[in-house]
Amino acid sequence: MVLSNEIQSVPKTLAEFLNWEPNDGFKYEWNDGELIRFTGMNKKQVYIYDVLLDLLYDKGYKKVGALISEYDTMLSGIQMRRPDIAYLTKEQIQLGRKGKDVIPEFVIEIISETDQFYKIEDKITEYFKAGVKVIWNIVPEHKLVYIYTSRKTVRICSDKDICSADPVLPDFTIAVNDIFNEE
Repeated sequence: MVLSNEIQSVPKTLAEFLNWEPNDGFKYEWNDGELIRFTGMNKKQVYIYDVLLDLLYDKGYKKVGALISEYDTMLSGIQMRRPDIAYLTKEQIQLGRKGKDVIPEFVIEIISETDQFYKIEDKITEYFKAGVKVIWNIVPEHKLVYIYTSRKTVRICSDKDICSADPVLPDFTIAVNDIFNEE
């Protein structure tokens, strides 16, 4: 049996993964030898990203940092994740430009109906272990935002509840309804 080029070219090590250029239309993460395939952001997720970008500009944070979509984040020597949205300071962006790996202090995952609960929990653990300080898990299907400031400290927001990225971005606040453009 002859294997297709796609199967034959799957990376076996992190170094191979970092140099790998898949051409199958999917995006990938690497977790200690496990290749994790996913699609990019869908239209709902892009809309949410746009709302959050507007908030970043409105609050004046664009002068000190940026929200980056699907940023390659080396969490450890064996893990490369791509949070849906990561906040990087201008200093972190410059360090990245010089080839340094930086850990965003604030990440946002927009949860899709195909995400598995235990995989989401794995990511939360990995993010905090790497130094992330605030995680928002946005669940569009239920119009909820889970705000984590530690593995044990989570606030579930809905409707008019205010989401905050404090302590990373204290003034980066928005009502859940505003994320989804709901009255």
